[in-house]
Parts: sequence; structure tokens; C-alpha cells
Amino acid sequence: MDKLLFGDNQFFGVNHMSEEKARAQAMRFQHIQAVMDVLDDAYDEGMRTFMCTTHDRIALVADHMRVNPTRYSGFKFYPCMPYAHKYANAVTEDGMIGALKRFLPNEGLFNAALRGGMSLAKKDIEGITTLLVDAEMKMFSGLNTPVIFLQNVVVDLLLGLGFKDAFRIFADHVRHRYLAEPGFITMNLPRLLPVLQEMGIDNPIVCANINKLGFRMSGGLEAYQQTLRDQPFRAVAMSVFASGAIAPDEAIEWVSQQPNIQSMVFGASSRSNISSTRNLVERLWPSPATSVAADMSSRPMLVRPS
Repeated sequence: MDKLLFGDNQFFGVNHMSEEKARAQAMRFQHIQAVMDVLDDAYDEGMRTFMCTTHDRIALVADHMRVNPTRYSGFKFYPCMPYAHKYANAVTEDGMIGALKRFLPNEGLFNAALRGGMSLAKKDIEGITTLLVDAEMKMFSGLNTPVIFLQNVVVDLLLGLGFKDAFRIFADHVRHRYLAEPGFITMNLPRLLPVLQEMGIDNPIVCANINKLGFRMSGGLEAYQQTLRDQPFRAVAMSVFASGAIAPDEAIEWVSQQPNIQSMVFGASSRSNISSTRNLVERLWPSPATSVAADMSSRPMLVRPS
């Protein structure tokens, strides 16, 4: 995974500290060209991974990148599913049958409907889960999706209900059908990790709020730090800046000092903010190879006696 992942909250009016800013962002990005302008800036600043929901407008982003492969060489999507509002809106607009037609995978309406029908008849969670994953992945056909995330709205619901097998089903399907790694987003990292381990999901990729204030970290900062120290997993930190409550340099320096964090995801709506974050990460959280090179260059040169 890249150390710095570009997120999409800003495109859909998500701001955990200010409703006014959220509304302003939603208005600004109501047209897809505004979204593409920022993604182009991010790409030109070196961002190569877009961690995104499966919102309808992301399908337009995917369409654009599919027809411009040279412009976006090396670009990766990390889909995060499901986007629950999309399903609710589709049923409202098109009815149940129309919604099914919109979201069923390309493998054939009858086959997919049969899978879903048989699954419902048998109360087979595996069939339902894989059908929904395939429906969500439809928009990314032909694009690079090396990691596929299950959204926290589902992860934490399954966790609370005790449906542990669903995590294994999701992980197996993502690996076998899409040759991708499964990822999990959660608001309760300390509780999720033991369950994934129990389900045989080794060294998982898990995205969670991780910041020095404990902002939106269920279980508390101390529990998260213990989990980072003691559990074998690959952490992706989100809400690093605690929605602006922590200065960027302070936030990134703190994250860089925590064990097991491989990446951080951030959102920005201007090239200057993207560039600033990238520069801070390069300075305060260098890769091991960069750190070793810098350390070697600072040492005095040893001259072998003749």
C-alpha cells in the first residue's frame, strides 16, 4: 500500500466538525468536473491511490479513467462498500425491481437473480454477501482495485450482531474473484481485531480513526495504542487531523511514531493542501529506505588508510 491514500469525503459533503463546511463542499462538488479537477491535482502531486465509496458519481470517475488510461497510469482504486444511501435512493426512484436491475452484476440478470433468490430462500448469507459485493464492484470493471474495503456501517453492525462468518465470506470472495486483498473499516479497532483473527483472516488491512486526541476512537486512545503494539495487522489511519482539531505537522508526526501504521488516508479540496500534506509526510514520516539513506548521508566518511 502507498503511505498516503487520497479519500473522497470532501466530494460528498462529509465534515465531522462543521455542517456549514460540509454543505459548501457538497455544493462545490455537485458537478463531476469539479471532482475530476481535484483528482487531477492529486495525481499530479503524486497520489496514486484513491480510497473511495461506491457513490454513483464515483462511477463517473471510473468511466473517465477507463477511457484515459495513459493520463492515469498506475492509478489504483480502493473501493469501500456498500454506500447505503445509494440503495435507499434507488428503491425510492425506481422501485424494488428497477433497483435490482440497476445494481445486479454483468454476469446476467437471470443468474444473479437466481443467486439472490436462492440465497434468500435458504437464508444463505454467503450468497447474499457475494451478490452485493459483485454489484458494488460493477463500476470498477477493468480498473486496478488491489484492496477492497467493507464499510464500517456494515463491519460494526456485523460485529455487534455477532455475524463473524460474514467477514470470512467477504475476505474469501474478494481474494478469489477479484484477486484483491480484503480491507475492513471500523469505529472499534480493539474489538474487531480478535474477531478477524478468530475467522482466520491473518495480518488484515484495517482502517480506523487514529489520532492523538482519541477523536471518534471507540474504546479510547489507550486501547488503540495497545492494539497497534500487540496485534499483527496493517493499519490505515483516518481522521488523523481530528477534523482540524490537530495541527497537520503535529498530527502526522504523532502518527509516524505509532507502530503498525502503514498508510494514512486524507481528503483535500485544493492542490495546495494536497501538496502540503504530501510534503509533511515526506519530511515527518519518511519511508525506512529514505530514513536509512538520510542517516548514512549524515555520518562522517571513513577513509581507509593506505
